[in-house]
Amino acid sequence: MKVVVHVDGGARGNPGPAAAGAVVRSADGAVLAEAAEAIGVATNNVAEYRGLLLGLRRARELGASEVDVVNDSELVAKQVNGAYKVKHRDLKALHAAALEALGGFERWSIRSVPRAENAAADALVNQALDAACHS
Repeated sequence: MKVVVHVDGGARGNPGPAAAGAVVRSADGAVLAEAAEAIGVATNNVAEYRGLLLGLRRARELGASEVDVVNDSELVAKQVNGAYKVKHRDLKALHAAALEALGGFERWSIRSVPRAENAAADALVNQALDAACHS
């Protein structure tokens, strides 16, 4: 089964309170799963990777064999695709975990899009941040 996974992460403050979100859709666009979690204090880039890992975990739980990952972080997409080196120590372990998770799928791709094209995942991040900040 092929799925499209929209992932996002964000931090208010960079670093600051952070959250990750993911929306898993079928090839025809139907929402199969949504997930969001507050992740404590982190940078935007750490949160973006945590969103990727969250989305991949949900896709695996649904039995997906192929994933097309969509995010709004050019850095994460280019690091995972190998175009950019991962230099920051906080990202190295997350990058390795992402590659390991992606390796569990028969086929995968990751690309970055403008934030407006990733609105559903972005909304989940903000909901998780709002809930964490008001609890």
